[in-house]
Amino acid sequence: MHETSPQGLPNPYGYGELDWAARLDPAYTQARDVLRRLSVGEGGVLPVKVKEMVVIGVLAAHGLQYAVEAHMRRAVQHGATRAELFEAIKAAALPGGGVAYSTGLRALKRLDEEGAFGPAQPAGTTDTPR
Repeated sequence: MHETSPQGLPNPYGYGELDWAARLDPAYTQARDVLRRLSVGEGGVLPVKVKEMVVIGVLAAHGLQYAVEAHMRRAVQHGATRAELFEAIKAAALPGGGVAYSTGLRALKRLDEEGAFGPAQPAGTTDTPR
């Protein structure tokens, strides 16, 4: 599947600046898209949601909440659950420090508030399989 932005450009994350840059240099954008598809696209040994969780950990460690949210949305589109994303953030917290944990939590909370995972769960419950 070749994912694109709402404008039809190779940008499945909704980064407006990438769509703008694509108009400035279409050839670079096409080359970058090939690399993106090889890195986090379908195919390969890891499922897309797992590849996205790796990216989420790196972005969270850099404090890039907008990017963490964008990659979480894509992970959810590829089957990631709230519990899986929370576990990815907890795993990133050790090497990435407090910034990774707090950035990841803010992004995950925002997606939860937007309804990305369906209806909110009562306090004390979890979607983690037992």
